[in-house]
Amino acid sequence: MLKFKFLLWAFTQLLRREVRKNPDCAKYIAGKKLTFQIRTSSGVGRYFVIGNGEIRSFAGLTADPGFTLTFKDAAKGFAILSAKDSQPAFLRGLGKRDLVISGDFLEVMWFQGLTEFLQPPKVISPYARSIFSTH
Repeated sequence: MLKFKFLLWAFTQLLRREVRKNPDCAKYIAGKKLTFQIRTSSGVGRYFVIGNGEIRSFAGLTADPGFTLTFKDAAKGFAILSAKDSQPAFLRGLGKRDLVISGDFLEVMWFQGLTEFLQPPKVISPYARSIFSTH
């Protein structure tokens, strides 16, 4: 349970840092107003507020989120959210009903775009670089 709670808190810190350091990320959230939450089916979670070009989060749940990611339990939530293969892990979680998404699907898609800013940059292998370089 503690790992799940810490992961949600750290998620906020990573997003804040990305907004400060990456102008593209700051531009992505500019003008956006959204409240969403990530929780377990037992009610443990955190809600996130995006507005005025900032990202804030609060322990607990909110009454009217734009969308909710509900995990079967904290262990499943931690495993899915921290998976190296994040998109396939989400899809597996949905298929197994370890993750249920409710609310505005368009906002969920926007959120997926936001999480892309947290992905490490794609590294091109030296072999691929030599193929595509112009000599």
